[in-house]
Amino acid sequence: MSRGGQGLARVAVVVRAGAAPMWWLGVFAAGIGMLVPGLTGRRIGVLAGAALFIVGMAVVAWARRKRYVALAHSAARAGKHDVLQDRDVTVRNWRRGHRWWLLLAFLAALGSAFAVPVAGGALPAGCAVGLWLKAAWLGRRERAGEALLWVRVDWLAANGGRPAGKTVKAYRSTGIAAGDAAPGGARRAALA
Repeated sequence: MSRGGQGLARVAVVVRAGAAPMWWLGVFAAGIGMLVPGLTGRRIGVLAGAALFIVGMAVVAWARRKRYVALAHSAARAGKHDVLQDRDVTVRNWRRGHRWWLLLAFLAALGSAFAVPVAGGALPAGCAVGLWLKAAWLGRRERAGEALLWVRVDWLAANGGRPAGKTVKAYRSTGIAAGDAAPGGARRAALA
């Protein structure tokens, strides 16, 4: 990063980085919860889990959208010396930085199965779907604006991995073909 360049991570990749581990931990915890009758019984647990899934999904998918839009509107073009972080590096860094939170969420979901079966695992699974929906929304915005959104790595680290946190002043943008992730943060399809 010579000559004033900054390390940049894709916003959509950071958003969806936690979705897969949260989904699988939630599904696994909910599956184990099905084996435990709990205090409320399985039927109430499944109904409560469905409600928590929907609420978690909606809250995560819609949270801070105005902030994302404001940051996207103020995005400046990435400089010639800025370094675009690979998708795999961004995902690995986010997951490594949040592994203890993911483990605690999993243990809490498992522990709650003894009170309300399934419900504790359904919440992180719903949050994971919300993250995928938010990343898809960002991808649609990127396609419409024909510009990919990037956040400075140092600002991302200062916010605990949140791409729309308080210390993020603005995003950077590049052309739609930059980097190794498609709009929305998914892997780019391999060319035949």
